[in-house]
Amino acid sequence: MNSIVLLDGYSLNPGDLSWNSLRSLAPLDLFDRTSPHELFDRCQSATIVLTNKTVLSAETLRKLPSLRFISVLATGVNVVDVQAAAQQGIVVSNVPSYSTDSVAQLTWALLLELTHQVALHAASVRQGDWSSSLDFSYRKTPLIELSGLTLGIVGLGAIGQKVAKIADAFGMKILSVERERKLSLPFPVSYTSLETLFKSSDVLSLHAPLTQQTEKIVNSQTLSWMKPTAFLLNTSRGGLIDSEALAQALERKILAGAALDVLESEPPSPSHPLLHSPHCLITPHIAWATLAARKRLLDQTVENVKAFIEGKPINVVT
Repeated sequence: MNSIVLLDGYSLNPGDLSWNSLRSLAPLDLFDRTSPHELFDRCQSATIVLTNKTVLSAETLRKLPSLRFISVLATGVNVVDVQAAAQQGIVVSNVPSYSTDSVAQLTWALLLELTHQVALHAASVRQGDWSSSLDFSYRKTPLIELSGLTLGIVGLGAIGQKVAKIADAFGMKILSVERERKLSLPFPVSYTSLETLFKSSDVLSLHAPLTQQTEKIVNSQTLSWMKPTAFLLNTSRGGLIDSEALAQALERKILAGAALDVLESEPPSPSHPLLHSPHCLITPHIAWATLAARKRLLDQTVENVKAFIEGKPINVVT
């Protein structure tokens, strides 16, 4: 008989969605959060485990002989040792593309904030600066038009393509890293080397998964290639950036600013080098978290579990 354990459900559903469709599939033990020392006790008899950010290492998996299926409540599956899972005959599924529109939306919200400083100007009006102004208009920071600028994209998957489509509507030129197979897209994309991408981009946006090849792809060397007027955006994975290197680059004005929705450790330490870094906007990993996106995530997770129980698993990553 199948049993389901959901290790960290609060971020997906703090109370505005229903777990009933998941409960209907098998007995469900639901936890808002699971610490490492609670993990084994909660999972030891489960056949199905659902996790968002709770890590399932090879060592943990070896202690769970009843486990047959893991569904990750995300697109990225770096929280699971998928190789160890495959060796134990554990099927691992994810939820692809559920957050494409929401992540692209926040990417542009961050960039537009960097280029127009909307919050700063709105706060200035609220505190009376406009009422006391000698002129009908004033600017507290330079305002930047995007049309004609170059957007460089690292990771031209579903989200990267959505961001690029919006960039095209803004009149931006689009660059991406050279690839073996060119994509057929309804807007122009130029392909180049990673070095040229960093050197040529007025805005560099990261949309790649975290792998051995992409870890700290933004580092002291690649940052040194950027224009001093350029902006860096990251709504993918925090591990793509060497935070110390970025903090130093911002301090030295090697680039104009950064906007990040993710960091390499979440939540970050109060001493994280970017939390108080100049010209750096940070949001608390919210790009995926619109109600519409979370509903799609939950609905697809239910379908993943249902398909596994019926012997026809879907969205399998191993």
